[in-house]
Parts: sequence; structure tokens; C-alpha cells
Amino acid sequence: MLSRRAFLLSALAASTASTLARAQPAPQTGVSSAQPTLLRIERRSIEVNGKPASVLGIRQPDGTFGIRTQVGERFRVRVENTLNEPSLIHWHGLTPPWQQDGVPGVSGPPIPPGGSADYNFPLRFGGTFWMHSHQGFQEQLLMAAPLIIRDQRDRPDQQEVILMLADFSFTPPEQIFEGLKKSGMSSMSGASSPAPASGGMKGMTMAPGMKMDAKPDLNDVTYDAFLANDRTLGDPEVVKVEPGGRVLLRVINSSSMSAFHVDLGALDGELIAVDGFPVAPVVARRSPIAVAQRLDIRLTIPRAAAAYPVLAMLEGEAKQTGIILRAGNAPVARMPDAASTASPALTLDLESRLRAVKPLKPRKADRTHTLNLTGEMAGYVWSINNVAWTKDVPPLALAAGERVELVFINQTRMPHPMHLHGHEFQVVEIDGKRFAGAVRDTVLVPPRRRVVVAFDANNPGLWALHCHLLYHLESGMFITLRYV
Repeated sequence: MLSRRAFLLSALAASTASTLARAQPAPQTGVSSAQPTLLRIERRSIEVNGKPASVLGIRQPDGTFGIRTQVGERFRVRVENTLNEPSLIHWHGLTPPWQQDGVPGVSGPPIPPGGSADYNFPLRFGGTFWMHSHQGFQEQLLMAAPLIIRDQRDRPDQQEVILMLADFSFTPPEQIFEGLKKSGMSSMSGASSPAPASGGMKGMTMAPGMKMDAKPDLNDVTYDAFLANDRTLGDPEVVKVEPGGRVLLRVINSSSMSAFHVDLGALDGELIAVDGFPVAPVVARRSPIAVAQRLDIRLTIPRAAAAYPVLAMLEGEAKQTGIILRAGNAPVARMPDAASTASPALTLDLESRLRAVKPLKPRKADRTHTLNLTGEMAGYVWSINNVAWTKDVPPLALAAGERVELVFINQTRMPHPMHLHGHEFQVVEIDGKRFAGAVRDTVLVPPRRRVVVAFDANNPGLWALHCHLLYHLESGMFITLRYV
């Protein structure tokens, strides 16, 4: 069945297709005659905490998850849907023509069961990106994979290691969503929230009229496990690395609802890029990563044989997951799936210190859109400017060639990672302080904070802008932008 959002978006796409026809990019020339890379949307099985789990995936015929390619190449891909339900893949962080962006009803219709779709566009920048379903709740079922575009940061003397984070529940996502809404209704009526079932919804704590200076709400959902490359710390992936060697660690947070602190333990990491785009290096052993964000961290492995856990600690709790880097023949000790103390909530401390290597050219904004992030636990409704998205919500207007600023003001008690499709943006202000921050595609807006991003309107079409917390997105924290 189509999700509520996909159904509503189909009507919007139909009404805008003719309007945008004149704004579409010119046909590409010089297309390579090489065969496209084949990706299959499929069902697969993994083991979680000793129990079998049926999940989804995006793999090539040889079993490779996702795609690894080179900057300057063309993205020539054919996606085949082997499921018995519709699906569609979004190329998170890339800037394709809008019809190839992979959002059902905005970019085009979903791929039917047994069907396929072809993609062909240039790759104009490199970095760590990812792909995931934008159809219903399929992302929660692990339909996600790496999308790596190699460039000059990929040195021949360094080893690439991918760490892909995910949250997992044995409870069907539709049931989780219904539980969240019912729990919110219980809060609205004054009844006590139900105790969370394993892998189900977490009891809501926000009541109407609660002051904004109360403790932030974190982690709507109580998950059964947190995964690193599809495995828990009970049976972690152990990656062999060379003593004294160099490693480029690519961290991708493909979770539906969970943010983490990436902890390198005894290793000093050099953060060199966020969301694929280079930043002035920052040396740290711990870095925050919100939902949908990525970190590129360069590591130098000590010469002595040893095992180095790379952990991801759940925001606000003690739960953790991760992988083990094994240098030489060092023994690997068992790691607990919980730390001794809970981690803090993510902040904007690191964000305020990041500086883009290639910032936007200084320019006054031609257009500004203020987006109040709104919503409430009562009924579990999330919105933008107090409007939960429907097909009747008009798109935000912009015009080709403009410098556009988006002002995010979070009026809720929950953090919201905001993602813009089809464009990269630069963080240019936090709480009134202007600076030339990181270039990204997803920015965290914590409770009661103001974050401003700027981008150049250089990719005409109809584009999605939304909170990347899956159940917030499905509840209405979504809007579109249309070139006029």
C-alpha cells in the first residue's frame, strides 16, 4: 500500500509537472555506452541478538551493498524492484535532475513490483553519501546502502572503512507509528502513557502547556537493537587494519530515529568532511552525528598490535553499537552493548566550530523562508509553521539564480535533523551569530535553537524539505520547494 505521504504527493506532482517543464535541465550529451550499474531492491535476512530478522536491502547482483564510484563519472544506474510492493530510492545528498531524486509523487511514481527505473546524471562532487527508500516505512526496515563517490581525499596509502549505523525493531514500523499516535492521544487525555514494549513505542512525557525550558525529549522509539553494518556488539564486525597504517573512516547514520556520539576510544581522529563536503580538519575522539548525517574521519593506526573499538553511543542513553579495528593479531575483547553512563544530548558545539573548505561566495540573500518547526506529542503531529503537510500546502517559491536562506526555528522539545533535497547548503548562522560554517545537506536543529542555512538555487524543479526523523516526516514535518 502507498503511504499517506506518497498518496498526497502524487496529486501535487501531477499538478506541477507541466509548470516545471520549462525549468527542466537540458538533455545531457556524451552519455557513456557502458552498461548501467544494477541495483536490486530486495528482501533479505539478518540475525539480531540471536534471532532471525527479515529486512530489506539495496544490493548489486554480486551482493555488494550500494555503489562506490568516482567523481566526474556519470551516475548510470538501473534499479530493479524485486519486492511485492512499490518502492523508490532517494540518492541522499546528490543533485540529480528533480525527476530522478527518488521521492514518490514528487520526483515521479514509485517502481511497481517487478518493475525497474533508470538513472543517468553527472556526479559533480565526491564524498560520503547514501541511498534509502522514501516509500512509506521501508527505511525503518533497513532499506539503505552506502553511496561513495571517491575523490582526492581517497589516497592510495589509506584503507577505507565504512561504518553504517541503524536502529532496529522486531515490531513492524506501521505498528510503531500507530503506537506513537495512540500514546500521544493518551498524553492529551491525561491518561498515563503505556510502558514501552520491546522494540515498540516509548511512553510520551510531554503534556500540553509544558514549558519550553523543560528537559528535551529524545528517542521517541525504544528499539530492540542498534546496528553497525547490520551487526550488534554481541557479534561485531572486526575489520583488519595495518599497524601504523592510515584509515579513512566513513560514518553514515542511516537510522530512522536515532542520533549518536561516535567515540574513537584511544584513537585520535581528524574530522575532514561532513555530509560529504570538506571542512577545515578538527581533531577529536568523539563527534556527534544526527540522523542522515555523515562523518569522514582520518585515522592513523598505532604501530603496536591492538584492537580499537569504534563505538556509536545513543544520544541521551547508555546503549551503544560499533565495530572493531584490529591491528595485527591482537586479541579482540567482548564489548558490552551499554556504556557505564548515559551520553548527553547532541549540541551545536561542533557545528559552530566547523568551517567549510569551499564556502559559498559572499552574497546577500535574494529570498528568505522562515520555517518554524512545530508540533506536539498530543496525537503525535509534527509540522512546519504549524501546518502538517498535505497536498493543499503550497510549495515554497524560489527562482533559478537566487541565493536563498532557510531560517529554521525549533519551537518543539525535540531535535529535528532537517534535510533539503537536490542542493547542498552552508550553515551561516546559529542563534544570531553569523559565520561561514560547514557545507551540508542535513543540519540538526535542537530544541529552542535557531539555525540558518544558505544555498544557491541552481537545480530547477520540485524538491522536498523535511525532518529526517522518519515518524516525524510521516506525521507532517515536510514541505516542498518549487522553482517559479
